Amino acid sequence: MNVADAMTVRDDVVSVSLPGTRTDVLEYFQERAFSSVPVIQSTDGTAEYRGLVSRETLIEQPDEDQLVMLMEDVPTTTAETSLEEVARVMVEEGARRVPVVDGEFEGIVTVTDVVHAIATGEADTDADVGDYATRSVNTTYEGVPLPVAERELHYANAPYAVVLDDDGRMSGVITEVDVIDVARIVEGEEETGNNFPDQDADYSWEGVKGVGSRSLPTRDIELPTSPVSEFMTEDVVTVSRSKSVEGAAQLMISNDIEQIPMVTGDDLVGIVRDIDLVQSLYD
Repeated sequence: MNVADAMTVRDDVVSVSLPGTRTDVLEYFQERAFSSVPVIQSTDGTAEYRGLVSRETLIEQPDEDQLVMLMEDVPTTTAETSLEEVARVMVEEGARRVPVVDGEFEGIVTVTDVVHAIATGEADTDADVGDYATRSVNTTYEGVPLPVAERELHYANAPYAVVLDDDGRMSGVITEVDVIDVARIVEGEEETGNNFPDQDADYSWEGVKGVGSRSLPTRDIELPTSPVSEFMTEDVVTVSRSKSVEGAAQLMISNDIEQIPMVTGDDLVGIVRDIDLVQSLYD
């Protein structure tokens, strides 16, 4: 199976064009739960691929408004590349969305596209999730304010956290998508302090007289301070170690999720991420 069989073609890809602003992509992250959006520039009738803007970058650079400054460099592929090879690139490069480029932008293949191919049996694997699940699980407490939980996701470099109750039991899951969904951009001003004239200027008074202060416009991301329990998913889908990779992929697609906690009885023993399923294709 090749990339051409799994990718979303250019006409069906949601993209943004240069020049543009963060507002152009924020609505896609909030309304469609995308993790990133490709940036295209039309040159002489050709759709030239320029980069990706991710939801993580939008959160981390709240003061930057121009798309050209928010774009990230990511690996690209071609339509003829095998799905196993692009799966390797996704895992090794941490690339969730790989643009398909051959002279011009032709489309995009995502981790979700690969998981869908596994779920439908088009990308064959007979492995169980227990062989690929991650034993290290990112967690947070259900009473933590949402801004603190967002920082926990950031510092852990994880798109999710399993939420624990007072007894240390799993009570839900919070994801980057949940955070983006309630994020609000706040405009304001920041004082820069006194300005001083050139000490050698004829109009300066001993070179130390302040001539007033300036205010610069600022932009920040504001999150509700309510506890994580108000924003998390409580009805958590889980799997056991013996669940097949194909079965786990089907659960991810049907529930529109990117990770599934792995349990033994009532005990949390790991996490099965979509990228773990992707890795099963080339191991």
